[in-house]
Amino acid sequence: MVQEWARPSNRPGDLELGVTAAKVLAAEDMRDYAIFSLDAQGNVASWNASAERAKGYRSDEIIGRNVSIFYPREQAESGYPQWELDQAAEHGFFIDRGWRIRKDGSRFWAHVVITAQRALDGTLNGFIKVTRDETVAQVRQQRSKRRFTDLFELASTGVGLFDDTGRILDANGALCDLLGYRLSDLCGKLDRDVLHPSDPGDGLVGGPAAPGGADQPIPHRVLARSDGQAVLCQVHSRASVLEDGTHAWLATFHDVTEEVHRTERLRYQATHDETTGLLNRRGFEELLSSLLSPDAAGQVAVLFCDLDNFRRVNDALGHEAGDELLASVAERLTAELPAKCTAARFYGDQFAIACSDVEAAGGLAALSRDIAESFRMVVPVRDSLVHVSAAVGGTVAEHADVAFPELLRAAEAAMVEDRMRGEGRMGLARGLVVPAPSDADQLTIEQSLREAIAEDRVELHYQPIVDNTGSVLMAEALLRWCRPDLGRLAPDVVLRVAERGGLLAALDRYVLRRALRESVGWRGPDHRPIAVTVNLSGLQPDRPSFAAEVSAAITEAGADPRHLVLEMVETVLTELGPRARQVLTELAATGVRFAMDDFGTGYSSLARLRELPTQILKLDRGFVGGICANPTDLGITRAVSELARTMGCLCIAEGVENITQHHLLRAIGVDAYQGYLFSPPLPAAEFRDFLSTTPLQLPRL
Repeated sequence: MVQEWARPSNRPGDLELGVTAAKVLAAEDMRDYAIFSLDAQGNVASWNASAERAKGYRSDEIIGRNVSIFYPREQAESGYPQWELDQAAEHGFFIDRGWRIRKDGSRFWAHVVITAQRALDGTLNGFIKVTRDETVAQVRQQRSKRRFTDLFELASTGVGLFDDTGRILDANGALCDLLGYRLSDLCGKLDRDVLHPSDPGDGLVGGPAAPGGADQPIPHRVLARSDGQAVLCQVHSRASVLEDGTHAWLATFHDVTEEVHRTERLRYQATHDETTGLLNRRGFEELLSSLLSPDAAGQVAVLFCDLDNFRRVNDALGHEAGDELLASVAERLTAELPAKCTAARFYGDQFAIACSDVEAAGGLAALSRDIAESFRMVVPVRDSLVHVSAAVGGTVAEHADVAFPELLRAAEAAMVEDRMRGEGRMGLARGLVVPAPSDADQLTIEQSLREAIAEDRVELHYQPIVDNTGSVLMAEALLRWCRPDLGRLAPDVVLRVAERGGLLAALDRYVLRRALRESVGWRGPDHRPIAVTVNLSGLQPDRPSFAAEVSAAITEAGADPRHLVLEMVETVLTELGPRARQVLTELAATGVRFAMDDFGTGYSSLARLRELPTQILKLDRGFVGGICANPTDLGITRAVSELARTMGCLCIAEGVENITQHHLLRAIGVDAYQGYLFSPPLPAAEFRDFLSTTPLQLPRL
């Protein structure tokens, strides 16, 4: 059994206390003290009223009995009472704290002073013993210690106790969890042992030679978990003292990994272009500020670059294709720019390049030629080969305090001069897709589209949407129109023709009716019905006849409203008024579902999203295409998936083109996928045949 008594003390201060014990006692309330004398053998020789009150014995019951009667059995048997008397006899007095026993067997915490009594010749006559009951104070102290211990363990922040050498003496559960160790494995390690190799410091707490102010926070220390994974912590340490008086350190560890990463992501988003991953205007300005030091005068060059005829690509192939082209240009620049050059994209098709040492690049003229040559490339985009070139102009910062706008204006002016010389060109090498028509051609193509709608000559292809089991949940109806003189026109071109000719609503009605008619009876091998999704651009919920037209199309096709999904872009849905939202709610009650298309591009208010009866969120392909290389796209995709789950919506990722994208999307909780990895859009008959081959064997890495 562990013995519980306080460590005896014979320090000089205690000697002084023994000498002045009478003075101390005289100043206290004597009723709180038991004072009695012992003979030289330790037997009780006298007994006062205070002793009787404290210990419960009358004089006739205790005089003549040995002092060991007041001690717990384990102490009495170990000879501890006699040892105390021996210490008092040797040193003149002895002070102790520990448990003592009353007559009724109850224990109390006692503060004891034993003073040896000697004759003039030095012979030991006996002892005077003064005992005070400090049970209440001891209980209070124990409760305080217990509260501290509970707080130590309950703290959500990691807390560790270190000795002066940095060795871990104790740790709470939060610190053990943070570092992935059991307490028995963590104790005994040095603070250097839990630092990650990437951490620049040499310890977590101060040692004997530590300077003052060691309790100040040390931001972003990099600790290593037991599995080697890095965790970023803010560490605070403060000097402390152990019970035996030795120096120690208390340190708290606050995990700031997510905060730092979030800050880095926000910082990246604020300084980088989303489409290309290059610096944006703000990031470029910050870069130049760091380069324009007084010693760099005449060395820093800025080049302004503008792609030739880029609008033609957007008009012919669509903005998504234009973004793909811009991303390809950015990749080429990143890979082939001369040393000490950094590229940025400002807006549209405008790029800027900073060179920190223009002379090392051969001078401004040579650098401009090299940059222009880097822009010359042929990029495959969709079904077309796009020849790229750019006008390039540059300037050199002759002094460090030149303003950023001034540099850009000079470089842009040089670019305009280069363009006027006509050196750069961009064109389409080949392709089945034609650009948007001129005003003269618009009327001809518009009339052809009207006739095609009336004669049921606009085709629909269907692209399956697959869940995590490989089963087809639904298929999106996609427009296909082919003119003999122009070939197949891209959907974006058809939509522009319809928009300029006031045909969008008519085209929507046509697609809705045909998609419902062709999808009736769709079943998977397990006889589960397959829904069809239809994009609406002109037939909007704020039209008075919207609900009636949708219901009429369902009835006419003999379809089940539960097998229809209407897709509208995020900006349309979130801008609907109360009446239009009520129309959606009423249609949803019949079984029709609504999908928010291109989600993530419309800057929607979450409060508005909550008000809409949307059951499906379709993640924009722009984010999906970047998740393998851009942490921002991956973070946004994960956030959309979590938002969809919170709202109880199905989350569908569009534009899934490769296995890596699929596995990343699946890992972050996306519910279903649409893209060429699973199937291209198929004509109606081929799509029915395709259903018989499902569920698909999902691709593996």
